[in-house]
Amino acid sequence: MNLFDLQEKTLPNHYKEMTNDQLRERATQLKKKLGNDLFIPGHHYQKDEVIEFADSTGDSLQLALVSAKNQKAKYVIFCGVHFMAETADILTNEQQTVILPDMRAGCSMADMANLHQTEKAWEELTAVYGNTIVPMMYVNSTADIKAFVGRNGGATLTSSNAKSMLQWAFKQKKRVLFLPDQHLGRNTGYDLGIPLHEMTVWDPLKNEIIADKKNTISETKMILWRGHCSVHENFTVEHIEELRHHEPDRRIIVHPECTWDVVQQSDDSGSTKKIIDTIESAPSGSKWAIGTEMNLVNRLIKNNPDKDIVSLNKEMCPCLTMNRIDLPHFVWALDSIDQGNMINVIKVERDIAADAKNAIERMFQFV
Repeated sequence: MNLFDLQEKTLPNHYKEMTNDQLRERATQLKKKLGNDLFIPGHHYQKDEVIEFADSTGDSLQLALVSAKNQKAKYVIFCGVHFMAETADILTNEQQTVILPDMRAGCSMADMANLHQTEKAWEELTAVYGNTIVPMMYVNSTADIKAFVGRNGGATLTSSNAKSMLQWAFKQKKRVLFLPDQHLGRNTGYDLGIPLHEMTVWDPLKNEIIADKKNTISETKMILWRGHCSVHENFTVEHIEELRHHEPDRRIIVHPECTWDVVQQSDDSGSTKKIIDTIESAPSGSKWAIGTEMNLVNRLIKNNPDKDIVSLNKEMCPCLTMNRIDLPHFVWALDSIDQGNMINVIKVERDIAADAKNAIERMFQFV
């Protein structure tokens, strides 16, 4: 099912031929011209050249909240990825239009769960566990799966509020189906005191449970979808061991989308917002290694020159899909509004949006 306008046109050549100065000047002019009719949210993982024009920056939770609050701007140019733009469309009103500058901007994790797989998994899992499961969905997911979660009494969550949302979930049912990121689910559940042997993994490709030998059906509390972030899986225990050997005084903080072993061996872990807050409040002269997306790491290095900051993985590069939006596509989106011929409009179908909104608003009760 197509949930957004896929009739994307190719970026016109003249945008590719413009210099950065010309593009920046055009963006500045159009932003001023559109004034309060325009709102530009930007995710922390975006390029600096785009973030400089953002009206609000944040992680997934922060941008969902600002999208819900902004009911006046006629146009929202979302500098993020497709699932974030879908969420913005769900939370804005019918008179507002959400645009994604580059339709190729996506998330590999979100692509690891589709509606057919989710419905099949639900059928199989409820046959095994009965009516004891509540589905919980990381916001890095498509609108139709958010709608499925909403219809079945579940809620969305982000890395910022995963603990409180899981606590809520276990008050609803005995078990949680956590999708699509197994690592965030495992790390959060473990932090809440759930032992690993009470977690099992659902493989959507094989359509089966991958249970630990110590796990029994009666013990299972968390069913983790076999999905992951391709960026955060590139931080390994070997990176930590090498760093500990050469620089034992450098503290390590990672995102909970990293594997359980990496999180356990780091000094701290937390959401994008927590990582930013931790670094900004750290003492001058402190040394840090960060395990998250490189655009954010580079921005933290730039914004905190009094601290010694490196990536936990020295060979890490920015996420190719999260990093897709650039200045030419951004200016193209602005021009399309100014010319009255908008490109890459994100529009979630009403029935899907209504169910998805239920899942999102259940999350908003705990922020």
